[in-house]
Amino acid sequence: MVKTEDMSTMADGWREIFERSRLAPPPSQTVRLAAENHFTQSHGFQLYLSRLTAAHLPQEMSEGEQDVTYQLRVTLFDRKHQHFFGKTWKSRPQRMKNSKISFNEVLYFHTSLRLPSTVVVLELVSLSPRPDSSQCASGRGFTLLELFTNRPEAQATDGDRRLNLHHGSPRSLLHPLLKDTADYSSVLKIIDGAHFDCAVKNHPALLSMKHLLPENVLVSGDENIPGLAASPTGDALLKPQLLKMLPFTLNRLTISLQPSLEKFESQLLQLINADCHNTKQPGPEGAQMTVVIQERRLHVGVHNGWCFLDKPQVVVLEALASGARGRADSASKHGTLVKDSSATSSLPQTLGLRSSLELRLTNHPALAIIFQLECVFSVPIGRETMLSATSTSRAAFLQCLRWGIWRPFQEPADWRGEETQLVLQGGATPNPHGVMVYSTEMSAKTQSPAPLSAPGTAQDTITFRLSSSLEKKASSPKASLRTKQEGVSRLRRSPSSPSQGQKYISPASPPESPQGPGLSLSQLAVTSRSPTISHSSSVLPWQQSFPSLLHPSPLASAHQLSHVACSGVSNIAHLEVNLQREGEVSPSAQEGEQLQELPFTPVHAPVITLGMNVPSSCSVSSRSSQAHLYSAGFPDIVDLSGQVAEVLDPTEPMPFDPHREETDLLQGNLLVFQFLAFTRIPMAGVGADWPDNIYFTFQFYRFPPVTSQRLKLLTNDKVQQKVGDPLPCVLASINKDGTVNSGSPGLQVQFRVDDGFLRPGEKRWFLRYLALHTMHIDIWDSDSLLLIGSTAIELKYMLRQGKAAVQALHEVEVLTTDYVGEDTLLTSADLGRQSSLTPMTVHTIVRGRLHIRTGNIGCPVDPSRRRPAVMMPSHSHIITPREVTGSFRGGSLSSRNILQLNARNTAQAHRLEIDGDRVPSLRRDIRADAAVLSEHSLNEPDSERRKLNCMAAVHQREAKEDAKATKVTDWTKEGRLVKALHQIKPSEERSKAEGIANMLSQAITTQHVLYASLGSAEYLEFVLKNPFNVPQTVTIHSDDPELSVITNTEEWGYFKALTKTPTPLEENMFHLEDGTPGPSVYLRPKESIHIPLKYQSFLCDHTMALQGPSFLPTGKGSQVAKKNLPNIVSAKTIKVTFSAEDGKPMAICQVNVEPTPHVIDQTFRLYHPELCFLKKAIRLPPWHDPSTVGGPNVKGHISVRCSDPNIICQTRMLVPGEPQDVYLKVPGSPSPHIKMFFVMVFTDKWTAAPSQIWQIYVHFLERVDVSCVTGQRSCQSLVLRGKQAIRKVKCFSSHPQEVEVDPEGVFALPPAAVQELQLKVQPWRAGSRFLYVNAVDVEHRRLVTAWLLCLNVHRPVLSKAFEVCVPVGGGRGSSRKITYTNPYTSSRTFVLRSDHPDLLQFKEDKFQIGGGESYTIGLRFAPSQSPGSVEILVYVNNLEEKTEETFCVKVNYS
Repeated sequence: MVKTEDMSTMADGWREIFERSRLAPPPSQTVRLAAENHFTQSHGFQLYLSRLTAAHLPQEMSEGEQDVTYQLRVTLFDRKHQHFFGKTWKSRPQRMKNSKISFNEVLYFHTSLRLPSTVVVLELVSLSPRPDSSQCASGRGFTLLELFTNRPEAQATDGDRRLNLHHGSPRSLLHPLLKDTADYSSVLKIIDGAHFDCAVKNHPALLSMKHLLPENVLVSGDENIPGLAASPTGDALLKPQLLKMLPFTLNRLTISLQPSLEKFESQLLQLINADCHNTKQPGPEGAQMTVVIQERRLHVGVHNGWCFLDKPQVVVLEALASGARGRADSASKHGTLVKDSSATSSLPQTLGLRSSLELRLTNHPALAIIFQLECVFSVPIGRETMLSATSTSRAAFLQCLRWGIWRPFQEPADWRGEETQLVLQGGATPNPHGVMVYSTEMSAKTQSPAPLSAPGTAQDTITFRLSSSLEKKASSPKASLRTKQEGVSRLRRSPSSPSQGQKYISPASPPESPQGPGLSLSQLAVTSRSPTISHSSSVLPWQQSFPSLLHPSPLASAHQLSHVACSGVSNIAHLEVNLQREGEVSPSAQEGEQLQELPFTPVHAPVITLGMNVPSSCSVSSRSSQAHLYSAGFPDIVDLSGQVAEVLDPTEPMPFDPHREETDLLQGNLLVFQFLAFTRIPMAGVGADWPDNIYFTFQFYRFPPVTSQRLKLLTNDKVQQKVGDPLPCVLASINKDGTVNSGSPGLQVQFRVDDGFLRPGEKRWFLRYLALHTMHIDIWDSDSLLLIGSTAIELKYMLRQGKAAVQALHEVEVLTTDYVGEDTLLTSADLGRQSSLTPMTVHTIVRGRLHIRTGNIGCPVDPSRRRPAVMMPSHSHIITPREVTGSFRGGSLSSRNILQLNARNTAQAHRLEIDGDRVPSLRRDIRADAAVLSEHSLNEPDSERRKLNCMAAVHQREAKEDAKATKVTDWTKEGRLVKALHQIKPSEERSKAEGIANMLSQAITTQHVLYASLGSAEYLEFVLKNPFNVPQTVTIHSDDPELSVITNTEEWGYFKALTKTPTPLEENMFHLEDGTPGPSVYLRPKESIHIPLKYQSFLCDHTMALQGPSFLPTGKGSQVAKKNLPNIVSAKTIKVTFSAEDGKPMAICQVNVEPTPHVIDQTFRLYHPELCFLKKAIRLPPWHDPSTVGGPNVKGHISVRCSDPNIICQTRMLVPGEPQDVYLKVPGSPSPHIKMFFVMVFTDKWTAAPSQIWQIYVHFLERVDVSCVTGQRSCQSLVLRGKQAIRKVKCFSSHPQEVEVDPEGVFALPPAAVQELQLKVQPWRAGSRFLYVNAVDVEHRRLVTAWLLCLNVHRPVLSKAFEVCVPVGGGRGSSRKITYTNPYTSSRTFVLRSDHPDLLQFKEDKFQIGGGESYTIGLRFAPSQSPGSVEILVYVNNLEEKTEETFCVKVNYS
């Protein structure tokens, strides 16, 4: 048994942290106000303290003041309640130089009190030494930093701050004059010339470790926080890395109280009852008011000195007889101890836990397990509480009796496999729970003559055993079922039946507390911080009024109580004894219970959206690289006058003035993108000249996607390349014949945006797009058609701001992601085992740097290109029907009685409409000559002669147009016309009624043109008028579900506020009834109302160009984007009919939908095995849309929609405040199919307009699983099947130095043929990885088939290990030797390989040695400029690249 030390001898690690981390809590009113504003989740922040300018401090010091230093003290303050809270942080002392004090400190904290009243107080203190070696601190001024704005929904604003210093001390903030003062500047006096520079930033990375640090604590990055991994930079909170948490099991737990459990509790009850009787007013019921023990509980939690890592677990303890112990482990066969109620010799001596506890710990010496023993006391409720004083009417309260702390990972850690005994403490000592603890000194004064224990001998102890859960086997289903039954077994007992044997009660002892049914915290309605025993309190806890919730009914169902016990609010686990006999099965288990879903975290890592993480666009090239680009001869971007455009610096902030853009005389914009060069970055697995040819894909604004032509990377052999600074490769276009274009280098793409392209009112949205968006660019290898990487450029530097032309040179990183699993060691047990559960780590890899120049040339507006709609007033959302002056009186059906109808809808066109398929020329000619016919002839009765006259007129017109035609006097032709008219006469008769009906419907039809884009809702209001003198109930029906009526009043008000439509809003206007074609509305006689309509489409065309570069003509090196509109919503005509009670239409609203392209905010490319579902999570960025309207209930509501109905797309808030993901489930397709779709993310409740639109490409590939060992070649066969035509195919690998494909060159693939390919995989890095192999048609540059190689690479078994020291610097390196002996009896040839060829080179890469002979391997280590260590593996392979031996050489650079 391991006995631990007392509390007084505990090591200083945990105690120092605990004493240093004690905090002052914030005002309870502030916490309540934050909860009311839904600020329940904590947010992380970073505070950078730069420097302080202190002109008011004396510059020249006397001899005694030479040692004066200055310190900065930072504290959180609630100015509304004038309350300091948290903990004061103190900086390192600094000296003043030139009236400036540089601190350069970074603070971190997280808080949920994001209210305007929460501020940071910074005080400047001067420290001067005293003769007794202490320091005298004097205040030199203070200032306040406001964190949050006055808007409750706003977060802390990022940015630099300059704060003025005030005279006096921060204590002046507590003065009554400053209470409820909004502006302190009017009261506090500013120190002239003294200001402080700092910066506040949001720090979301801090939320990953907020369980290790309490709220409202200001800490620096070098603070000791157990559970957090140390950072080599010294700032562990900049990018927190958590230590791995391992599961442990705590079992065989017992607590021994001195001198015995019975005497301890008897004395405790005597003191409580005596205190109760002394403070209670005298009365006849005083003798009956006895306090009893209801339950004994134990809190167990893991504490790091700052806070509990998780909410402590609460378990109920049982009284055990002497010698009885708790369950040894969770798999023990019997879970109960049967006691004889008639035996009086077996009295309970200890408290025990029948089951076990699961804890998660990390190996840190300052991590501690905290135990707290408490009792649940109950007292009968008297008549003064106005409740029934029955035997079950009892109030409950909690009191802590003992607590203890144990650090399992302190030195020496000899507890493994052994029982540990810990001494429990009591009394008024600080404890992590912050509660008052029952004092042992108090009990010693009032105890019986027999002492509890001799001094220094017997103490209250807790005994337990801690073991690793990874070493234990999983419990059987039977044991799991028994564990579940334990949670309800005790709750099914009757309150009158005792749960344990009757105890012997002496006449002098107080009544023993009955066991009774167990109470949970939710039933007690008190917390662990409930009122404790206090003799100075005027109202005792048992005299307080408690609600009836405290009195559980004896007939309460087991389901209700077990649900309370498992509630996440109370976090109490009733791990109690199982009274069910062995072999019995509960009825609920026989019926089959519903399984409960557990919180599940997906194994795969979510795809992170770019959001604010735009690739760096600052120039990192040297001057020689920039000179190399300048001398390449790229075409200049010039304005209309031929002057070079003004150059903007992408590293400088870009101001944006919308008014200046709107008043610009040059309203046209010619936007230019020049792709100049690409800088290669050396990478493992690929050659130094990769890539050789590339092409780009991107989409600008709502122009169609652009796929560039092939571009060659040109290198200058005359210029010497440096290893650390590779020169950029100039891009040159490649012609169709494969030759390089000798014209201007680079690639130029232009987009013209003017009034002929933009819709009315779209100009400001286009400017907003340039100011806020980044354009996503994919870079591809044009030979292998493999994705090299992606990048993004900020478009705000294309805003001209009144200038004639602007340009900016960007140098951006080309990034890609790599999924790598953990390294595994190759053992015999791993052979054939799947490693799908190995966690994957996402790495961001820089593949290169792209040099791109952006420009914008102002152009005057061409009047011929200006849309007529631009001259018209802005588009209104209200549709008003056209007025009709009179009714139809019969006779003529011409349009003279109908005002403002379109000419194509007049009576002539309807009456003369005939079958165009049978006589197309006749219909066309009649319409052409309809103007020469008089209205009178059209009103005559139908006759053949009239029609013959029409035919004659038509043919006369044809004769005039054709000089060779003869006069229309031939009776044969007239006979043919008469015959044709007889054939079409029946159809004309049928079309009469239809023509009249169509004409009448046009009289009540109002047309409206709607410009719609994907996902955006277009709001309309149709003015419906009842023309009758009687009330009408009108039914509204739309023939397309995408155009619907808004029946929700809240949604209607939201769209009216969004579109600023000043029309009346009426609640409960529509009546919805099943079976009707749509909602109905009641109209009074001659009444007009506004009907709200909404058009919104989530579906669009998904046509996509084939993967591969385009073969566009190069011309002068520029490429102008076309204006065809793919991937947009469909054009359509929708009719909304307003029908009266008789079913006849009263009005018709015809909406003509004109599709417009949508803006794509981000592009994702995902790779997945073919013919199986892709299940992926995409992390949502933490944006806040400022255009959100509708109140706080609308804010924060995130929903998603997908443009493909066959794809499942959803999101849900798992934990409030945690990052939210979008989950996709995409059905698979065969390789190499690419599926493209759009995901719309909405941040408003009514999905009015998407905040972001994502374009997602899913590449489906054939999956090949390969298991191999580093340094050793493994072979895998692939099958390539031919298509309909013969092709010339070549295979490419994403890592040519690790994966080779045989055949290596171009080969012919006949139709329907089968070609076997041989893969030779030789990886150099252990872990799980993904590589790609493409089969490409080299003639048409199209993808034939793609494979996804899933590598499971193991580490080899090492034969020997060496260590060598190499000096840093000098440039000489070091040489060493290793002796290798041929273990074979015959001569063999061996090949030497290394996983770090840049650090280690061999004297000979290949050698031959006889059988049994030895060979000296010469090693040459490259020099290093920085100290450190690295492990290099040396492989001795045979000619087939099979590893014979593996050596590990650890190189220490010092």
